[in-house]
Amino acid sequence: MSIHKVLRTVALASVLLGGVSSAALAADLTVGVRAGPLSVDPHFTAAGTHAEAMKHIYDSLVKSGNNLELEPGLATSWTAIDATTWEFKLRQGVKFHDGSDFTAEDVKFSIERIPAVTGPNPTTIYVRRVRGIEIVDPYTIRIKTDGPAPTLPNDFIRLFVVSHTAAKDFSASADKAAEGFNSGKAAIGTGPYKFVSWTPKEQLVVEKFDGYWGEKEPWDKVIRKEIPNDAARVAQLKAGQVDLIARIPSSDVPTLEQDSKLSIVRQESVYLFNIAFDFRDKPPQVSAKDGSPLPKNPFQDAKVREAFDLAIDREALTEIAMEGMGAVQSQLVTPNIFGWNPAVKPTKADPAKAKALLAEAGYPNGFKVTFSFTNDRLPGDKDVGTTIAQMLTAIGIQVEANAQPGAVFFPANTRGDYSMTMSGWGTLTGEANYTLSSLTHSNDPAKKLGAFNLRGYVNPTMDKLIEDAAVEMDTAKREKLLMDANALVSTDRPYLAIASTITAWGMKKNITIVPRSDEDTLAMNIRPAK
Repeated sequence: MSIHKVLRTVALASVLLGGVSSAALAADLTVGVRAGPLSVDPHFTAAGTHAEAMKHIYDSLVKSGNNLELEPGLATSWTAIDATTWEFKLRQGVKFHDGSDFTAEDVKFSIERIPAVTGPNPTTIYVRRVRGIEIVDPYTIRIKTDGPAPTLPNDFIRLFVVSHTAAKDFSASADKAAEGFNSGKAAIGTGPYKFVSWTPKEQLVVEKFDGYWGEKEPWDKVIRKEIPNDAARVAQLKAGQVDLIARIPSSDVPTLEQDSKLSIVRQESVYLFNIAFDFRDKPPQVSAKDGSPLPKNPFQDAKVREAFDLAIDREALTEIAMEGMGAVQSQLVTPNIFGWNPAVKPTKADPAKAKALLAEAGYPNGFKVTFSFTNDRLPGDKDVGTTIAQMLTAIGIQVEANAQPGAVFFPANTRGDYSMTMSGWGTLTGEANYTLSSLTHSNDPAKKLGAFNLRGYVNPTMDKLIEDAAVEMDTAKREKLLMDANALVSTDRPYLAIASTITAWGMKKNITIVPRSDEDTLAMNIRPAK
């Protein structure tokens, strides 16, 4: 259902009451998104589209602003009271959707349940530094960490708080959690909207929570429709079947901008495409061109990785494959992220030098590799991946392009099926250690680092920079360590940063949106136009 006018008598009453804001007008909002949640349990996965949906129902301890700045959420303040203790003062007077009071007990419970209920893309990365939890009083909680943890407040922007009473019987395992949360029984948050229903791969329906502690919402009901097909999403907007759509394909932006019934909003994103190499001794998808095994994994040779880097024309990718809706990047984080290194410049394409490096490495005629990437996660991912495959072919590499839906790509990637991949990653906490500790630190479960380093990359210098940054409480020193780590990524090339996305939203003229750099499409940022 799209926006509708309230009864004339209600509108007249609003006027008589003297300038009641448009937020008082009853309305429903229907949003078309590319992908939705994978559960109604906010702790099930760290996937961005999942968290985006969950923000409507659940609040986090610390909020992430539109440009990823830290803001008070369920915590009104946070202080490091010693090297291994953070104290969070909690917001008083907050109610859960069932009318119960929010207290420190709910925060403690939410942290402790995460390891038991998390699924793919584990949410444990947000609480990995937590060693102990002390409730000082109902509105003060102290978090003991496994060492100095300067970025704990950044991690807690994804610490969604659930009701310890509603979820107590649905927190022993992911399956048990799904039973309670997906039915709505345990889906009790403190967010601006209450859970109504969820149909997997179709839609999530929420309704306004009148008891919300924050700004009142103008929408009585919000329907988030999953429309993964870009053309179908655009068609529904043009037909008036949805009020707003996210992630407009770059090819459709110019046309929609000419439609007098619509408005288009653009925003530079923190999500960027990166290529990951396989460092294992026997990569499953690398071979000689005739299919026979190679004597060693070519990606273990720095010259080969540099050759691949030099083969890629990033300017052409952003201008042609991304149709102007991308920005060339030099690092795994974008310039607005703490720890980005201004001295590291994007690689300029040089196919001749790339061929020479391959010859020096012992591959004058190249080799064969399967290049796997998503085709439904970020705008243009299929076109970017296909174009990169063509650029690599130009330097003698035989590339088999393997574009897959995210639902297929990510489980296969986690299993270790792929040897060269491209996917999108966003530094959603606003701090580079989030990305570096997940992607470029060696995979070390004991240290809870390198959770997404799936292909055996190990560099002791990289590990030390990341570990030192993780415990450095001095801001300037921590920034220098992160900048050095980003510089090392650019020279060692375990990953190749390619380009970040510029995302676009399309909407009816009677609504507006405040865009976010993490690309979240939140009803809380959508308002009736004045």
